[in-house]
Amino acid sequence: MRWICACLLLAACTVQAQAATRAWLDRDRIEVGETATLNIETDQATAQIPDFAELVPDFVLSGHSSSRGIEVDNGRRRARVLFAVALRPRREGLMTVPALRVGGETTAPLALTVVPASTAPARAGEPVFIEGEADSQDPYVQQSVGYTLRLYYATPLVSGQLDQPAPDGAALQRVGSDLQYSRELGGRRYTVVERRFVIVPERSGTLTIPGARFEGTGVGGFFDDMFGDGRRALRANGAPRILQVRPVPDAAPQPWLPLHGMELRYLATPQSLRAGEAATIDVELVADGAAASQLPELQLPVGDGAQMFPEPPQVDESFERGRLRTKVTRRFAVVPAREGALRIAGPRQAWWDVRAGIARTASLPDLELEVAAGAASGAAVDDGAHEAFDAARGENDALRRWGAWPWLALAFALLWLGTLAWALRRQAAGWTGTTPAAPAPGAAEPTAPVTSLRDLARVLQVGDPAEVEHALCALASPPAAHLDALAERLADPVQRDAIASLQQARWADGDMAAARAHLREAFARGPRWLEPASTAGARASLLPPLYPRRPGR
Repeated sequence: MRWICACLLLAACTVQAQAATRAWLDRDRIEVGETATLNIETDQATAQIPDFAELVPDFVLSGHSSSRGIEVDNGRRRARVLFAVALRPRREGLMTVPALRVGGETTAPLALTVVPASTAPARAGEPVFIEGEADSQDPYVQQSVGYTLRLYYATPLVSGQLDQPAPDGAALQRVGSDLQYSRELGGRRYTVVERRFVIVPERSGTLTIPGARFEGTGVGGFFDDMFGDGRRALRANGAPRILQVRPVPDAAPQPWLPLHGMELRYLATPQSLRAGEAATIDVELVADGAAASQLPELQLPVGDGAQMFPEPPQVDESFERGRLRTKVTRRFAVVPAREGALRIAGPRQAWWDVRAGIARTASLPDLELEVAAGAASGAAVDDGAHEAFDAARGENDALRRWGAWPWLALAFALLWLGTLAWALRRQAAGWTGTTPAAPAPGAAEPTAPVTSLRDLARVLQVGDPAEVEHALCALASPPAAHLDALAERLADPVQRDAIASLQQARWADGDMAAARAHLREAFARGPRWLEPASTAGARASLLPPLYPRRPGR
C-alpha cells in the first residue's frame, strides 16, 4: 500500500504544475507556398481569440477557426477552447512563431523550417489528382517504409472518399490523422490532404504499391450554377509505386532490426547511492524508421549487488520527413543491497544501417557507482518496499515544507476509498487471502488472455511473422508452446485454418498478406477454446437422469 500512497502524494503535488495553455504546429517543416496550421488550446473558458498581429510581418494568415467545449476528466469538468489559423510564410529559412498572449497566459515560441519549393507534380493543373511518395525505393525485408499519400483538389469539395489498397506481400498501417494545408502550383491554389502510412515488406523481390483512388463531389463553376445543381462528380486515380525489396544480409545481426538511425542516452543518473535506498536512472532510445512494436525491450542489467525495478516504458511515435520516428523513455529504480562499488552495465543494441548497408551497435557506457552505508545496511531488500517507503517519505517532507497538508488529507482519503473498493471487490470474488491452488489438468481456459485483441491487431499490422506467432500463442493461458499446440486447443475450424495459412505463408512461400487478413477476420471476436471433457461431463450431470439407475446396476 505504501507505493499507492507515494503515487497519490506525487500526483497531488504535480496536478497544478501541468500546462493549461499550449501551442503547436501541425507540421514543423514545409515548402515555400505551403501553409502550416497553428493550433492554440487553453482551459480558460472566457479566453478570446489571440492577437495575431505579431505574425503578420512573417506570415500570410487565413482559415481562422475556433471551437469551445466541456470535457470531463476523472469526474472534473474542464473547459477546452481551441483556436486555429493557417500560416503561409513570406520567405524561406528557419522562422519563429512568436509567443502569443492567451487570456492570462502565454504560449511558448515555435520553430518552423521553410524549404524551397520542390518540382510540381506531373499532373498539376488538373482539378483533382493524387500523388504518392515512399521514403525508400529499395528497402529491406521487414524494414518500415514511410509512405505519404497526397490528394490535391482545386475545386471545393462537398464530399469525398480516399482509399489506399494494401500491397500484396506487405503490411500496411495508417499513421496518425490526416493533415490539411494549401499549396500553390502553377499559379493555382490547391487544398492538400496528406495521409501517412507505414508499409512493412514481408518478402524480397518486387513490391507494387497500388495507386490510391478518390471519388467525390465538388462545387462547379459559374455555368454549372446557372444550368445545373452546381455540383459535379470528381474522380482521381494515383499511379502505382514499384519498390525493390532486398533480402536480409547474411552478415546482419539478430534480431534483425533495419533502421535509418538509432541513438541511446542517459537522461538522468544518480549522483549518490546508499544501501537499501532507491535511486533512479532514466534511459532514452530514439529509432529512426521503426514502430515501437518492432523495437526490443529497453533493459538495464544489474549484478547481484542490487535490485532493478523498471517502470513501464513511455513511447512517442511521430512521422517526420516521410517516415516513422519512435522515442522510448524508461525509468529504472535501482536499490543497492550493500555498500561498496556497484557496476551497472550500459544498454547495447545491434541494428542494421539501411543507408550505409552495414551493421552498427548503439550503446551507453557502464555506470560505476559507489554505494555508501545506509541506515538498513545488511538487511535484505524486499520487493520494492524500500523504494516505496523512501518515495513516500520524500513526498511527505516536501509537502511539509510547502505547507500542502490539505493535499495530504485528500490523498489519504482517496487511498482509503481505493482500499475499501479493493477489499469489497476481493470479497465479492470469494478471496480468502491464501495462495490459489494450481489448476487441475484439463481445466477450462481463463477468460483473460495474455495477449489482448488490440495487441494482436497491432502485431498483425506491423509485426514480423515470428512476432505474430508469439502473439497468437500468448492468447492462451498458459501460452501455447507453438502454433500446432494452439490449434489443438481451438474449437473454431476457421481459426485453425487461419493458423495453417500463417504457417504455409511463413514456411512454404505462401501469401503472408492474405494470411494476415485471414487471421484478422478469424480472431476478430477472440479465440474459441475447446471445452474440456471434465467440464462437459459436469454440465451434463446437473440434470437428474430420465431413468434412475436401479441398485446393483
